[in-house]
Amino acid sequence: MTTTRRARRTARSAALVAVAAAAAFSLTACQGGTGKDGAAGPEQKASATRAAAGTPHATAAGGSTPAASGKSAADVRTRTLAPSRTTAPATTAKAAAPARTQTLADGSKAEIYRLGAEHYRARIVSRGEVLATMETAGTDAGLDANDMFVVLTLGGEVHSWLGGGHTGPGTFRLAGGWTAKVTKTGELRYRAQIIGNDGSVDGTLEANQQDAGLDANGVYIVLSAGGVISAHE
Repeated sequence: MTTTRRARRTARSAALVAVAAAAAFSLTACQGGTGKDGAAGPEQKASATRAAAGTPHATAAGGSTPAASGKSAADVRTRTLAPSRTTAPATTAKAAAPARTQTLADGSKAEIYRLGAEHYRARIVSRGEVLATMETAGTDAGLDANDMFVVLTLGGEVHSWLGGGHTGPGTFRLAGGWTAKVTKTGELRYRAQIIGNDGSVDGTLEANQQDAGLDANGVYIVLSAGGVISAHE
């Protein structure tokens, strides 16, 4: 009986010694290993490398670390964060030149531009300053410029004259034998019916917050948004 108990204690002691030895071996391997799976494993080595280089843990996709490129961390960050810039090519396009320039009744100039078929624009210029712009849009255009009246026709012709205005509402005899019946239709809105010798209405001018003009068979008529009408032949 005694011999059996001693044998069992001896066996248990041997087993404990074996377990202790195995644990010691594992601890030694973890602390002293020098392979790529050793105690200074990939994560610790990478952390040490990052700490030495001063780089952040994350690297942008497609980028490179300072150690690989031979540049300092500050250089890499500066290059990564610098905004991209696109420089538009320089343009030297010149403004379209007028088709012609014409002197008006008060000495100013009309610069006339052809924009298309029966589509013209006239800029009224004095001493290098643009005072007004007229443009045909399916009809003739007119302008009352401080008692100088201007008509720009669908054919690009410009006619100007001074004075001769009548202030509506009312009925007025105009140059060329025409009669104009001017009525007010709203704020800065007037209508002029152009009446021939036989009493028929041969044309109508509508000034809706903008002056209007008409070429009435060689007689040029302007109706302003203020109700002033004038004609010249």
